[in-house]
Amino acid sequence: MLKNNYNIIGVMSGTSLDGVDIIYASFSYFNTWEYTIIKSETIPYNSDWLTVLNQLVSCSKDELKEIDKTYTSYLGTLILQFIEKHKLKDIDAVCSHGHTAQHDPEHGYTYQLGNLPKLARILRQDVVCDFRVQDVELGGQGAPLVPIGDALLFSDFDFCLNLGGFSNVSTEIDGERIAFDVCPMNIVLNHYTKIIGFDYDDGGKLAASGMVHAALLHELNALPFYKAEYPKSLGLEWVMAHVFPLIDSKNLETHDILRTFVEHIAIQIGKILPVTKSVSLLITGGGAFNSFLLERLKALTTCEITIPNQLVIEYKEALIFGLLGILKLRGEINCLKSVTGANRNHSTGIIYSHTK
Repeated sequence: MLKNNYNIIGVMSGTSLDGVDIIYASFSYFNTWEYTIIKSETIPYNSDWLTVLNQLVSCSKDELKEIDKTYTSYLGTLILQFIEKHKLKDIDAVCSHGHTAQHDPEHGYTYQLGNLPKLARILRQDVVCDFRVQDVELGGQGAPLVPIGDALLFSDFDFCLNLGGFSNVSTEIDGERIAFDVCPMNIVLNHYTKIIGFDYDDGGKLAASGMVHAALLHELNALPFYKAEYPKSLGLEWVMAHVFPLIDSKNLETHDILRTFVEHIAIQIGKILPVTKSVSLLITGGGAFNSFLLERLKALTTCEITIPNQLVIEYKEALIFGLLGILKLRGEINCLKSVTGANRNHSTGIIYSHTK
C-alpha cells in the first residue's frame, strides 16, 4: 500500500557551481501533492573542488570514474553533516541529482557525479539517484527533469522559468507538459564576473553599467540552437564550443559583455513567451535575484511575473528532485517523453538500499 506522507532529503548541485543544495522536506498526497521545506542549506564548494568541477568536460571516462568515487564520498559527508546538524530522524530516502560532469545526449551519453551505491552505505539511508541516464538510453535528452514537478507542485502558473546555470522553461500546451533549455545564463555571466574578481553579478549592477554590443548580440541570437525545435537541452560543452569563443573574439570590456549577454537572455526568454496575451510566469533560481535582468524581462514581455519566497527561489530544484525520488519509490512516472523526447514516459532513477 502506498504511503500518503514522506519525509525526504533532496540534494542538487547545479552547473553554476554555487554549491550543494540540501533540503529536508515533507510531502503529502491527497489527490494533489503538497510540500513543506523544513530545513535547507547550501554548502559552497571550496577552491579545490571548484577547480576539479570546472575541468570535468575535458576528463576521460576513466578519469571521471575516479573523481566520482571521491565526489560521492564528499557528497555523503556533506549530507551526513546536514542530517546530524539538524538532528533528523524520520527520513524515507535521500533523493540526489548529483553533479553533471558531461552531457551529450545526441551521442547517448550523460554522466552525473555522486550517484554511486556507496552513497547509501555512507548515509545509512535509502538513496534514489542517477535520474538522467535512463532517459538518455530511451532516446531522450535526459533534461530537463524538473517540469513534472512544475506540473505537480506549481500548476497555478502558465510558465515556470528557472534561471540557473542555464535558463529553462516549462509549460503546458494542449494538455501536454513541454519544457526545454532556453539559453545559457549564470554559467556565462559568472564566468565573466570572475575575471574581474566577483563570484557573481550582484543584482545585475555590473551588467547595468555596461553597453550592449550590437554585433555580438546579433551573433549570439543567430546561434543555430535557438532555431531548433524542442525537446532540446544545453551543456557546458556547447557553451565552451559556441558561446565563449564568440564572446572572446570581440575583445570587449567585461561590463559590456555582461550587459550584452543579459540582453541576449532577455530576448531569448521573450521569444518563447506569448506576446498576444498576458500569462503568469514563476521565476526561480539564482537569476531571480538579478534585478537588472528582471527589468529587461519586464520590458520585453507582457508577463505577470511572480518571484516566490526565498526558499522556493533557491531550493526548487532540490525540492523537485526529492519529489522525483518519491515518485520512483512509488513506481510512478517521473519523467515525461513530451519534455525529454524519450520514446515513452517512465519512472527514472536508481534506488540503492542502505541494507545491501
